[in-house]
Amino acid sequence: MVSTESLSWIVSQFKDTKELTQKELEFENKKMTVLYIKSLIDQELFQQYIVNPFFEMKTEEQFRVYLTALPQFQEVQSKEEGLLYVMEGNILVALQENLYAIDFKLAKNSDVNSTSVETTIHGSELALSDNLMTNVNIIRSFYHQPSLIIEYYLKGEVNKPKVALIYDQEKVKKKALEIIKEKLQQIDKQIITETPQFNNFLNDKRFSLFPQMILTERPDRVVYNLAGGKVVFLVDGSPQSMIAPAVFFDFMTTMEDNYHTLFISYYLKMLRYFGIFVCILLPGIYIGAASFSPEVIRTELMLTIAGSRMGVPFTSFVEVLFMLFFMELLLEASIRLPKAISATAATVGGLILGTAVTEAALASNIMVIIVSAVAISTFVIPVNEMAFAIRIVRLFLIVIASIFGLAGLTLGFLCLIMYLVNQSSFGEPFLRVYNYGKGDKKSEGQA
Repeated sequence: MVSTESLSWIVSQFKDTKELTQKELEFENKKMTVLYIKSLIDQELFQQYIVNPFFEMKTEEQFRVYLTALPQFQEVQSKEEGLLYVMEGNILVALQENLYAIDFKLAKNSDVNSTSVETTIHGSELALSDNLMTNVNIIRSFYHQPSLIIEYYLKGEVNKPKVALIYDQEKVKKKALEIIKEKLQQIDKQIITETPQFNNFLNDKRFSLFPQMILTERPDRVVYNLAGGKVVFLVDGSPQSMIAPAVFFDFMTTMEDNYHTLFISYYLKMLRYFGIFVCILLPGIYIGAASFSPEVIRTELMLTIAGSRMGVPFTSFVEVLFMLFFMELLLEASIRLPKAISATAATVGGLILGTAVTEAALASNIMVIIVSAVAISTFVIPVNEMAFAIRIVRLFLIVIASIFGLAGLTLGFLCLIMYLVNQSSFGEPFLRVYNYGKGDKKSEGQA
C-alpha cells in the first residue's frame, strides 16, 4: 500500500485536534515518518526502540528488518486499520512506502485509583487519577474516535493549574459547548484546585437549588457521556471530573444499569425514584396527617400513631425537625470522621440516639421509623450532589406541610415540579431525556 496517501488520510481525521503528533526523521540516506498520540504512548520506549536505532543503523532496509523483529510489530493493511492503531496507542511508522504499527502503549492502570464514591457490584472499579495526563490517557484508551477533542487552558491567577476540556466534535451539543467556552473564558478566580469548583464558576444561577453539572470519578461514566454529546472538565491534581450539561435523570443513573437485563435495570431505577418520593414526602405526610388531616389515613393506623405519641411534649412539626436535625448531624459526622471509625460512630450514635429519644418520650416510635426510612431513601440516590439538593427540598416541604397541611404539601410538590421544568443546564432542559450514543443528530435546541 502507499503509505503517503494513508498517512495524509489519517492526519486529516485529526485536523481539528492537536493531539496527533507527526514527525519526519531523515538522516543520511534514511527517511521515516512516524504518527502517534502523545498521551497514549510510552515515550521512553519510543526513543529507545525506534528513534535511537534509526540513527544508529546504516540503511533503511536494515532498520526495516529490525522493526519486523520487534514483538510489538504489526503490518498495517489499510488506512482504516492504521487509524484504529493510532487511537489504540500504537505508533505508525511509514518506511519504504510501507506502513507499520508498533505497540508502545502507555499503561497507566497501575497509577490510578479505585472507586470509592460511585461503587458498583459489577463493572470496572477503575477511577480517575490525580494526574491530568494519566486521566487523558485513560479516557483516550476507552474512547477510540478521532473526533475526540481535548483543549487545554490555564486558569487561576495564583496556582494556574492545567484544565482539560474534552468533547466529541461530531456528537457534542453545539449550543452547550458555546456557552461553556464563553463562560470558561470569563473565569478570573485566583485559585482553582479541584474540578468541582467549576460547578459554581460556570453557573450563572448562583442560588440554583439543583446541580447543573455532574461530578464523577468513573472513566466509564465519562466515556458514556462523551458519546451522549456532553463536555467533560478535568483539572490537573483533581481525581474527579465534571460533566455538562447535566439533566435530572443523569443523577439517577448508575453505570451498573448497563450491566443488568432490562427488567432488573428498570426495577432498580424504580426503587431509586420511589426512594426520592419517600425522602421528600414522607416527613411532610406524617406532619400533615398527624396535625391537620387524620381522616385521610386508615383509622387503625391513625390510632397507632396517636398512641405512640402519648407523652410526647412536642408537636409533630417540632418532633420531625428534632429527629431530622440529629440525623443530618450523624451524616455530617460520618463524612468528617476518619474512615476507620466513621461507620461505627454513626451506627452506634444512631442506635443510642433512637433508643434514648423514645425512652425519654421526646419522640414517638413511629417517628424513629420514619426518620430511618428517610435516611435509607436518601442513600439510594447515586450522585451525592443530587442527594444534598433533595435534603434541602425536604426541609422546605416540611415547613410548608406544618403550615398548610397535606394541601400545602401537594401544592409545594407541584411547585417543585414547575421549578424543575423551568430549569436548564447550559441551554439544555433539566428534565430532558438524553438518547446516549446518538449525539446531536436530531437538532440543536430540541427538547
